[in-house]
Order: sequence, then structure tokens, then C-alpha cells
Amino acid sequence: MDKKEHWDDIYNRKNFTEVTWFQTEPKLSLSLIRGLELTKDLQILDVGAGSSTLVDFLLRDGYQNIFLLDLSKNAFKQSKERLGKKIEKIHWLVGDVRTFNFKQKFDLWYDRAVFHFLTDTVDQNSYLKNLNDSLKTGAYFIISTFAEDGPLKCSGLEIVRYAKDELIQKIGPNYKLLNFQKETHVSPGGMEQKFNYWVFKKL
Repeated sequence: MDKKEHWDDIYNRKNFTEVTWFQTEPKLSLSLIRGLELTKDLQILDVGAGSSTLVDFLLRDGYQNIFLLDLSKNAFKQSKERLGKKIEKIHWLVGDVRTFNFKQKFDLWYDRAVFHFLTDTVDQNSYLKNLNDSLKTGAYFIISTFAEDGPLKCSGLEIVRYAKDELIQKIGPNYKLLNFQKETHVSPGGMEQKFNYWVFKKL
């Protein structure tokens, strides 16, 4: 089973409220985004958006150019059912973040727990190249991964855990760190997962 089939199967079998990464309200992510004080017409990309409720809150905050990218159409199906008529305000992109050909550049690239699934250096470099090519100069990059003391796997897949300085080194010198925070996420089943969050600005 390739990764697309894997995620299609996950979202076919489970409601978005049942997956381990579900958050009723992604409070830390929203705090970090709001702290950037972006104007509402700027272009925001959520990679690996799945069926996350982040988009619900971004719409409530008045952001007008929200792009969601995911491998799984099934994940988007659940989001569309939840959002109803609001789906017309969203740009829905189905594809692989490593290779997707974006038609525009973004003011914010947001990634909660996608990059840590890329265990191969080639895949990591492909991601970072697309990030660099798709972000405007002066734009922002928010990323979270499992922390150095976090889980070794997610959804049955191997991941790479990152400490603060390890990810800074991986991202490279084209980005300035603005903020770093830790979060203990509690899954719907009561399992604790340690996450790290970084906020970068592209130089």
C-alpha cells in the first residue's frame, strides 16, 4: 500500500474526530498564526491538511485565501461535509507536497506533522525545495513534528523525531527562527504525544 492508499484507507475507515491527531480547536497553531498579524487577504497554505478543524477557525478569523493540500480525497470529503457552503471559499488541492506544482506563492506555509513522515533524505530535500520555491521572501513557515521524546510511529508509519536545533539545521540558513514552543497533545483515546513547533521567516 503506497502512502496515498494508506491515507485514503485511514479516512475511509475513521471519522476525523477519531484519528489520534484530532484537535477540537488547534489552540497553539491558531495562536502562532494570529501572532503573525497577517492581513486577511494573504495566501495561506496548510499542507497535509487532512480533515483538520484549523480551516474552520481561519475562516472565522476572516482569512480569504486559504489553500488546503492533502494526498487523500477522503480526508477532504469529511471536511467538505463539515464546512457545508463554506467550501466555496477554500482552494482544495489533492497531491503530494514533495512534487505538487503550486500556481502561486504563499505568505504562510503551515505544516502540522507532515514533514516528520519523510524519513528519506531525498524526500526531505524535495519537500524543502518545494517550500523554498513556493514561499515569498519575507513569508512565514510554521511547522510541527513529533518531539525528541515523542512517539516513534504515527498511524503505523515510521517518522523522524526532531529536537529544536536538529530541525533548524535541517531547514537551513534561508530561514530565521522567530518562535519555538512545545505541546503535549492528548489524542481522543487519551494518549499523550509530545510535539515541537517552530515559526520561521524566509529571508
